[in-house]
Amino acid sequence: MKALILVGGYGTRLRPLTLSLPKPLVEFCNKPMILHQIDALVEFGIKHIILAVSYRADMLEECIKKQAKELGIKITFSLEEEPLGTAGPLALARKYLSEDDEPFFVLNSDVICEFPFKSLYEFHKNHGHEGTILVTKVEEPSKYGVVVYDQKSGKIEKFVEKPVEFVSNKINAGIYIFETSVLNRIELKPTSIEKEIFPKMASENELYAYELSGFWMDVGQPKDFITGTGLYLNSLKSRNILTGSNNPLIVGNVLIHPTAKYGQNCRIGPNVSIGANVVIEDGVCIKRCTIMSNSIVRAHSWLDSCIIGWKCRIGKWVRMENNCVLGEDVLVNDELYLNGVKVLPNKEISKSVAEPSVIM
Repeated sequence: MKALILVGGYGTRLRPLTLSLPKPLVEFCNKPMILHQIDALVEFGIKHIILAVSYRADMLEECIKKQAKELGIKITFSLEEEPLGTAGPLALARKYLSEDDEPFFVLNSDVICEFPFKSLYEFHKNHGHEGTILVTKVEEPSKYGVVVYDQKSGKIEKFVEKPVEFVSNKINAGIYIFETSVLNRIELKPTSIEKEIFPKMASENELYAYELSGFWMDVGQPKDFITGTGLYLNSLKSRNILTGSNNPLIVGNVLIHPTAKYGQNCRIGPNVSIGANVVIEDGVCIKRCTIMSNSIVRAHSWLDSCIIGWKCRIGKWVRMENNCVLGEDVLVNDELYLNGVKVLPNKEISKSVAEPSVIM
C-alpha cells in the first residue's frame, strides 16, 4: 500500500518558524511534524510514501531521504510547479498511486492525532466503496464545514459549510483512504478535493465517514500548535508512553529531551515540550510552551503559551505570554514583557511589547 502526504505551500500560518525550516520539518514535541505521520504509516505497514511538495523541496528531501533509509521504505517527491490545491496533487502523482489496485491513504501534513490507519483501512474495505474520510467531533461546528452522514453505515449524505443551525458536529479530519478509481475523477489542474470532488462522490453514494476516537488537532498555526502539544502529551500519558516525574519541579505532562538541563526552584508544566540542548536556569516558570533546541531561558523568567524557536536567548526576569512565537536566533533582553508577539529570526528585542504585533 501507498500513502500521499499533502505537504503543500509556504507555511505562512506558522511563521516565523517556517522562515528557517519547511513546515513539515518544524519539530512538534521534539520530532519533525511529518515524521509523526510517516512513523504511524510505517507502523501500519506502508512501504511507499509520496510527498506532494511545492516549497523548499530540496531541504525537505535531504532530511526525509535519511529517514527513509533508516525506516527501510521508499519516499517519492512529487513536485508541483504551480499550486494544485488539495486534489490536483493526486493527479500529479497518478503514476505512483495507480501502480497497483491497492487503496491508498491521503493525509494533510498539519494533522496530529492517534492515527487509526488499521481501523480506517478495515472500515473502508468492509463498506467496499470508493472513498472514506476520517471525521472528528468538534465543540463549535459553526466554525467549520461539517459532514452529515448515516451514523450506522457511515454513508455521507452531504457537506454543510459553517452551519447556522445544528446539522452535525463532525468535521473532515484531513485523512482519507481511496480506491485508485478516484483518480479518474481528478484532472491535473488546481482543484479542491473538499469542494469539487467529495460532494460529487457523496451524491453517487461512493463516500463514507469513519469517526476518529481520541484527540485531533490541525497544528498549522501557533495557537493550535500550543493546544495540540497539550493534547498530544496527554495522549502519550494515557498510553503510558510519557511517564510521570517524581520531581516536584515538574507539573503535569512535560516532555524534556535527555540533553536539556534545568536549574533549581523552577516550575515546568503542564503541557511543555523542551528540545535538545535547551538550558533552563534557576527559578524559571514555564507552562503551555514549546522550547526548541539550543535555546536558553535565563533565571526567573516566566513563559506561558509560547513557542520559542531554535537558538533563542531569553534574558532574566522576562515575562512572555499569549501565543508569542520567536523565530530562530532571537535575543530577548532582561526584564522585558512580550504579549502575543511574533519575532522574525535573528532579531534582538530591547524593549517591552505590550500589544500583539509582528517584529520584523
